[in-house]
Amino acid sequence: MSVSLTAPFFTITSLLLLLVQEASSALPIIPVNGTCQTTCGTVPVKYPFGTGFGCGHPAFSRFIKCNLDTLQYSTRTGIYTISSIDYPSNTVIITDPFMSNCSEMQNSGSFSLEKASPFTLANENIFVLLGCSTTSPVFDSTQDFCDTGSGSRVCRGMYSCKGVTGIGLPQNAPISTCCVYDYPTGLGLGYTLDLPKLQCSSYTSVYEFGDEGDPMKWKFGISLLYNDSYYSDSCKECETSGGLCGFASLDESFSCVCRNGVNTTTNCFGQGYAWSGTKGPKIQNVLTIGGT
Repeated sequence: MSVSLTAPFFTITSLLLLLVQEASSALPIIPVNGTCQTTCGTVPVKYPFGTGFGCGHPAFSRFIKCNLDTLQYSTRTGIYTISSIDYPSNTVIITDPFMSNCSEMQNSGSFSLEKASPFTLANENIFVLLGCSTTSPVFDSTQDFCDTGSGSRVCRGMYSCKGVTGIGLPQNAPISTCCVYDYPTGLGLGYTLDLPKLQCSSYTSVYEFGDEGDPMKWKFGISLLYNDSYYSDSCKECETSGGLCGFASLDESFSCVCRNGVNTTTNCFGQGYAWSGTKGPKIQNVLTIGGT
């Protein structure tokens, strides 16, 4: 009896190719995206948010990305840092690097929130315009743009800060150049805060007062709300399988991003791509000794 080495080699090779082909054909694959992560720096990132293009929901991906471990929100007026996301309350806190606070005040740029974005301004925001010209439209006597009640206390608090010298005012300056209004009432400018048009040097936003009498304890930033209706059964199934919910680059259809970066249209179960499973299709080696 003779043993053929050539026949078994071709038998094994053909069988392996057949099994790989069957495993690949059973897996609906769309473009690979290995950039999706569950955190960006110290901020947990969950659906509908994502860390890059193809991650999370497409409506959020246009505005949100992770850059050098910093989760960022981009608009036409600037790039803002997302300091925290509270998923139970659907609340996002963003900070403007040019926005003033008690410790440091500086000339600010404008702020906008596109109407097409999935975010809206939370009612907790109190916007404060600082260093405004006496001819600013916010001081139009025929309009009621500024809160002259409790807003006056906020203005006095801001102007008591040492940081006010950064916008060319002395500490405890008269508050006649300060205006406080609660969005969305006030200027009627939609989602845009246009400082040059308003003739103001700077702005800030307070979303929480710790100790109202001590502006150093106020929480500065812009509180945004987002709609959580984007979460679907498909995403839930994907996350249950260890995947991350994302979308295809061509038509923005749903995709489930598995551990090795391959995206599927369903989930990561039973396809060799589950986060808790193996990295590839399991192939059974069959060796046949002898041949014809």
